[in-house]
Amino acid sequence: MKKGAYTLLITPFKDNGTLDEESLRKLVRRQIDSGIHGLAPLGVTGENTLLTREELKKVLTVVVEEVNERMSVIPDTCAMGLREAIDKSKLFSDLGATHVAAYVPFFVRPKQDGIIKFYEELANKSDVPIIMHNAEGRTCVNMVPETTAHLAEHPNIVGIKDGNKLLDHLAKIIHLTGNEDFEVFTGKDTTLYPLMCAGGAGSFTVAGNVIPEVMKNIVDFILNNKKDEAEKLHGEYFSLFEAVRFEINPMGTKAALSMMGLISDTLRLPLTPLSSEKRKTLKKIMEERGLI
Repeated sequence: MKKGAYTLLITPFKDNGTLDEESLRKLVRRQIDSGIHGLAPLGVTGENTLLTREELKKVLTVVVEEVNERMSVIPDTCAMGLREAIDKSKLFSDLGATHVAAYVPFFVRPKQDGIIKFYEELANKSDVPIIMHNAEGRTCVNMVPETTAHLAEHPNIVGIKDGNKLLDHLAKIIHLTGNEDFEVFTGKDTTLYPLMCAGGAGSFTVAGNVIPEVMKNIVDFILNNKKDEAEKLHGEYFSLFEAVRFEINPMGTKAALSMMGLISDTLRLPLTPLSSEKRKTLKKIMEERGLI
């Protein structure tokens, strides 16, 4: 697994709520042109659980076609059980995914031993490497660093995207997995800079939808020992990192891309568009940075 910034790609819809394949292709081409290190479609940001199985297949097929082996493609299973995760992993690998990300199972609230068995079984049966995904706010369960370190020893588990904002949590994972062939990514743009300064590998980035060049550059600057330049970008865009997650992801991201004229600001129910108050704040931030 390469260090880098991997954009958590949104799924665009037409005004009538159907999949917008043309806009999706344009978004992927824009990402490729930016030099981003990879794409992670069909996560929470991509409204995975609100798509039909045929839509999941279509989105990934389009992304793989446009990427044409130029970068990693890492869809998320977003599954609450092992059988579904294995099934989606096979589907995604058959469609051309280079890796598969997998959430800690949500809703069922497993114990740590259940999380370990889930990932071990999934990794044993997956044809492509697994990236674990820890996001307590979505699953109500936090995968503790010791669990991550244990699973890092599995040869087909190559990394984690961890949405925990606590730097001691992230730093402990880096410390415990330092001797493994395993990479630690943040799932929050606000922690990318400090994570990488502590030895992390990069980000699965929501802001990458809007500013892919910036996210790529933060990572590349740090990897090339230009931390001052990375810190400057981190400071300049920190408010945008927060804004694209206003209310519930991907409301802020879709609003931002809509302001840029790239997509329709349409989400699948029960998700609804960003509130007018937050939209005004987001617009001001976008204008201050010359994005609109």
